[in-house]
Amino acid sequence: MDSTQAKNRIEELRKTLEYHAKKYYDEDKPEISDFEYDMMMNELKNLEKQFPELVSSDSLTQKVGGHVKEGFTEVTHEVPLQSLQDVFSFEELKDFDDRVRKQLSDNGEKLKYVVETKIDGLSMAVEYINGKFVRAATRGNGLIGEDVTNNAKTIKTIPMELPEPVNLIVRGEVFIGAEEFEKLNEEREILGQTLFANARNAAAGSLRQLDSKVTATRPLDMFIFNIQRLTDNKFNSHYEQLLYLEKLGFNVNPVKILCNTIDEAIEAIKKIGDDRENLGFGIDGAVVKVDNLDYREELGQTFKTPRWAIAYKYPPEQKETLLKDIICQVGRTGAITPMAILEPVKVAGSTISKTTLHNEDFVIEKDLMIGDRVIIQKAGDVIPEVVEVVKSKRTGNEKKFEMPKFCPVCGAPTTREEGEAVTRCTGIECSAKALRNIVHFASKEGMEIDGLGYSIIEQLIDRKLVTKISDIYELELEDVASLKKNGKKFAQNLIDAINRSKSNDLSKLLTGLGIRHIGAKSAKALARKYRNIDNLINASLEELSVQNDIGEVMAKSIYEFFREDQTIDLINKLKEAGVNMESLEEESNDKRFEGMTFVLTGTLAKYSRTEASDIIEKMGGKTSGSVSKKTTYVLAGEDAGSKLIKAQSLGVEVITEEQFEEMIK
Repeated sequence: MDSTQAKNRIEELRKTLEYHAKKYYDEDKPEISDFEYDMMMNELKNLEKQFPELVSSDSLTQKVGGHVKEGFTEVTHEVPLQSLQDVFSFEELKDFDDRVRKQLSDNGEKLKYVVETKIDGLSMAVEYINGKFVRAATRGNGLIGEDVTNNAKTIKTIPMELPEPVNLIVRGEVFIGAEEFEKLNEEREILGQTLFANARNAAAGSLRQLDSKVTATRPLDMFIFNIQRLTDNKFNSHYEQLLYLEKLGFNVNPVKILCNTIDEAIEAIKKIGDDRENLGFGIDGAVVKVDNLDYREELGQTFKTPRWAIAYKYPPEQKETLLKDIICQVGRTGAITPMAILEPVKVAGSTISKTTLHNEDFVIEKDLMIGDRVIIQKAGDVIPEVVEVVKSKRTGNEKKFEMPKFCPVCGAPTTREEGEAVTRCTGIECSAKALRNIVHFASKEGMEIDGLGYSIIEQLIDRKLVTKISDIYELELEDVASLKKNGKKFAQNLIDAINRSKSNDLSKLLTGLGIRHIGAKSAKALARKYRNIDNLINASLEELSVQNDIGEVMAKSIYEFFREDQTIDLINKLKEAGVNMESLEEESNDKRFEGMTFVLTGTLAKYSRTEASDIIEKMGGKTSGSVSKKTTYVLAGEDAGSKLIKAQSLGVEVITEEQFEEMIK
């Protein structure tokens, strides 16, 4: 490669790496794997080494990738939080050992190393004055980070006061454990929230919340791995410092192995690699640090990295095995996921016998067939994946896989809607979906059963006190009281809330049933139109399709939902329990707003937005969240914002609350 080609490739790599660094460090939304990023960074380092005249101070090889997020106060680190040089082979580790020994005045006669796991999380410095916690800051760009003091206070493993009145700054990694991450994503899925891509993203995003109340709901933990500054430092060994930090009450990285030689360090790294499945937290490598602190001082550092430490990144290991079968699992939202059943094979220290195939499109894209020989890979992440089929080894006896037409758990029909990758179970009484269905049914938007939240429902299901929605109305006081110590008052309040929900309007019931594409607004329109559940059940697809606010997709969803045996069974059980099935809203023949669309903006003095919208809809009108040329009126209250400006620019008539009151007299 000549200088011109190298320059073009370096510019391309820098641009790509800057983009992915922003996604990773600033947005906590990586689009590529750590391994792919590392390989590009490694290529850039090698090119800059080969063509030193092309090295630039703004290259990511010369700086740390993070920036301070808007909304946070900047903190200048008293001691920079540097990054580590990465290596990918044991030969490079031996080269590191050679360099260290050559730089030391006594050739490293007392040289020892400490090997630690490289936690996959977000780096943070925590400061104490006279033994009391005073501040916490993220790494940021290494020199300037974000003040996350209030968020750090919510992490239970960070002590607020130490047993000794020391002035101290420690550095560690904030992370979320493997089990806690799985549970967090499961809960988010059930509540209809966006899932985190991985535990590192979840930890970083949680720590960098502008509202510490949100951070407090996340299962964050922190391992300390270094003393940045300590007054009256009486130590000359990093390993001894770590033991001292444990005595002070810190949650220190549990994997810290003192090694006498680089060969011992390499053996320690191999052992960590073999055991990483059992660690309980994600790692993206192992760190080798010089133990002697005087040696560290002598070795010094570059602008970006210390010369006394290095990070070994585990390469992705690939193995070939047999795809024995593909079975389907039903998740708690009804999503049906194909799972590969494999001939057990050891990959990266753990035996793999099954792994997810994500969805139907993944199976088609990889051209997977039952009986194929496949390549399995396990990179820095603990989740194995099918990389490719060894098509040269096909015998002709392989079988094509098809997604099931009926749910493997409850037998209800499955559906995959246009534009979606997921195949779903349609059964509302499917036991696999019980938690999600009951959580939604009891939610504020649904039947609004106060006290019946996620954790209580989870306990009820675990104890087999409920298995489906209708079981809520069969709960007895003793059942609920058993969930909490001295729980009689809580139980009585919950039973009262359940009984009150029986009197809800039909619209609340329709929302709680969780019909796909039908939210609270559409449920209100359906309740007003059909007046009771039986009228809605008996409505034809054609009739549903011509209703205002009900499009073709929604109409089909409603029609098919009420053709399911499980739906009818649930409705009958709810009727038997005394749940109201009728609209309680007075029927109105007043259609003065028929054909009109209103947009509400700002704060009204006499009405909430919901109340004003209800009035408009009772009188035959529609409400919308956005202004367009089709908007009839914009009802503007105090502090009206961009919607008012857009209405004026489009020539849409703007009315005040007083004018609105005149219109509804």
